[in-house]
Amino acid sequence: MPRTIPLQPVGAAPRARAVMPAGPATLTSLPPLSVYVHVPWCVRKCPYCDFNSHAAAEMPERAYLDALRADLEQSLPSIWGRQVVSVFLGGGTPSLLSAAGLDELLAMLRACLNLLPDAEITMEANPGTAEAQRFRDYAGSGVTRFSLGIQSFDDAQLGRLGRIHDAAQARAGIEMAQRAVSRVNLDLMFALPGQTLEACLADVRQALSFGTEHLSMYHLTLEPNTVFAKYPPEGLPDDDVGAAMQDAVEAELAAAGLQRYEVSAYARQGARCRHNLNYWEFGDYLGLGPGAHGKLSFHDRIVREARARQPESWMERAGRRDGSHIAEQRVVGADELPFEFMLNALRLKDGVAAGLFAERTGLSLAAIAHQLEAATAKGLLDADPTRLRATALGWRFLNDLQEMFLSGE
Repeated sequence: MPRTIPLQPVGAAPRARAVMPAGPATLTSLPPLSVYVHVPWCVRKCPYCDFNSHAAAEMPERAYLDALRADLEQSLPSIWGRQVVSVFLGGGTPSLLSAAGLDELLAMLRACLNLLPDAEITMEANPGTAEAQRFRDYAGSGVTRFSLGIQSFDDAQLGRLGRIHDAAQARAGIEMAQRAVSRVNLDLMFALPGQTLEACLADVRQALSFGTEHLSMYHLTLEPNTVFAKYPPEGLPDDDVGAAMQDAVEAELAAAGLQRYEVSAYARQGARCRHNLNYWEFGDYLGLGPGAHGKLSFHDRIVREARARQPESWMERAGRRDGSHIAEQRVVGADELPFEFMLNALRLKDGVAAGLFAERTGLSLAAIAHQLEAATAKGLLDADPTRLRATALGWRFLNDLQEMFLSGE
């Protein structure tokens, strides 16, 4: 999944859902389909990371690829005949895969799936594992976009964040990636321990110096079950400083021609991440690999599923070819769909066309008329009836706006 650390002030904890008519969705057409492949291993687990990643001296590449094939082949009946618009290799650290391993993985996807000729294929990479020849080989196998976890260009901050690369390796990794492909996304974090506004902007300016077309900015958040949650770093900026950093970053990037199009993402014209856009527009995605989540639509229902989380368990279960590697599979109820749709769509700066709600959920807009009216009256939702879009105030308190479609208020 895309990195979705909230940048806005959060509201109260969600309350009980409003009662809505139960029953399956009725979809007249199926949404675009993406594929997410999870590679769970990394050199070292970062103290802020709450993703399904596991430190390993060496990843079991052969066993992983065999299990991935078994996972994929068992999924085919659910997506047979559908076109795939994008592929995202996330982790963990997918760039731990050998060039031959990545080539086999993508060949596997092409053999089994109806992958569009111009499908976007993104691969996350850690500058600490960057090698120029390997990046060229990845691109030769079909990767069209790299997403580099830079986080900062400050060596002291990188040390505090537990990263395995330094600033020099970050700069070298960017140059390697840009020589290999035409689309490179950089991830940065802000509101770091002891970070000043000027230091935050220095990181942004360093990223811009490479001519990058896409930048993801994540507020450092102390997530449950992480080292930072148990042992919080000292000197974290307060909420006001964090908000000032966010505003300054947006202004700096806008002046450089990168527009904020999603809560955490900024891009030049034509450089938006198509894979992540499909998430926000409530498209479908098949999740493969340990802990991967998926959302698949059928004409009479929408299904969410999750794979077994532990890599060893997922590999063993996938190899059985009896479906036991899928830890959870459930139909999304009609009462859940409005919140799920709005949770994603309202993250987009421009929102989505109002008609997309019915197209992707099978429900009429009348099902959420009360919530739409209430959100508009509070100044959180744009009054334009043709679009579902947060106002500037709604974006500032995005969690509260989204929650309205959960509680029915």
